[in-house]
Amino acid sequence: MNLLMRPATLDDLSALAELEGRCFEATRLGRQQFRWMMVEANASLTVAEGDGRILGYALVLFRQDSTFARLHSIATDPRARGNGIGQRLLEAAEASAHEHQCAYLRLEVCPDHRPAVALFERNGYNNLGLLQDFFPDHREALRFEKRVARHPQALQRHVPYYHQTTEFTCGPACLMMAMGALDGGPPGNHQDEVRLWREASSVHMPGGHGGCSPHGLALAAWRRGYRVRLHLSQQEPLFLESVRNPGKREIIRQAHEDFCNALQDTDIEQHLGDDLDLAPLLEAGGQPLVLVDGHRRSRSRAPHWVLVTDYDRTFVYLHDPNAERSLLRRPQDCQHVPVTHREFERISRFGQGKQRAAVVLYTRS
Repeated sequence: MNLLMRPATLDDLSALAELEGRCFEATRLGRQQFRWMMVEANASLTVAEGDGRILGYALVLFRQDSTFARLHSIATDPRARGNGIGQRLLEAAEASAHEHQCAYLRLEVCPDHRPAVALFERNGYNNLGLLQDFFPDHREALRFEKRVARHPQALQRHVPYYHQTTEFTCGPACLMMAMGALDGGPPGNHQDEVRLWREASSVHMPGGHGGCSPHGLALAAWRRGYRVRLHLSQQEPLFLESVRNPGKREIIRQAHEDFCNALQDTDIEQHLGDDLDLAPLLEAGGQPLVLVDGHRRSRSRAPHWVLVTDYDRTFVYLHDPNAERSLLRRPQDCQHVPVTHREFERISRFGQGKQRAAVVLYTRS
């Protein structure tokens, strides 16, 4: 069967409403809803046309400033099933999501709709779990998700992934990944992770162990022979406003002063300012560790270190060392995570003063 995949038009309204009635028993879209999707909504509606008839459609919804697109519904005329129409529509939906600068396509489907579930599983969608009382008729749903934006490997550099083993060692984990990328070897082990944390830790969070300061990470990398560039929006200790205990505040200040004094005896390049232009850093062979807003990345109060692995015109790609805290859950989903440049600009600012911090490693001197 010859299929034409094209955007829906207002001339398709009657055919779409009739198709909806043949495909779904409940929660149907009517003419007015389809019209609104075409004219008013931030959406993409693709139809499959064959032999002069509408044989299927795929409706994708978008949300401003979100890297997630949602496949609202996909339907194939029961009389035309078995001709690969669902597969073609799903591919068109994924392409539309990518064209709208979305990195992920997410959907919900009834668990007992086995053909649809099989279609999504066959196309590499991850099952994110069961949602109770999801549909208007109170049926449950399975949520699926797929990354539709893939890392282009533009830099042709392998960046190994290391999953941090504690809640407070995201900085050392990122440092280990950066060193592994520059050396072309494995990132290290738990002993290396803890040793780096002990060297670089100066930040005491309200709930427990301290994190690693950019100064401490920069020094730890420099001591291992790497060239280092330190980017800071301010020279003062970070996160003091979140520490109420005067004793802890003084410890942070002392550790910060010690790091600053140690930096004076190194050739670490320090850049003080609000700008963080990733393109020249990456093109010059740098491997940037960036401190991001933990709430935006993982609904956590604590800032979080991530490693920038690459960039292109649409996305910045990140290795996130903490799969458990990440919104993406699995280690394999935390590698080369795509975020738009606009979103990266937001998450790379943290604290009340919207501060920025980055540590950039280069090959050993």
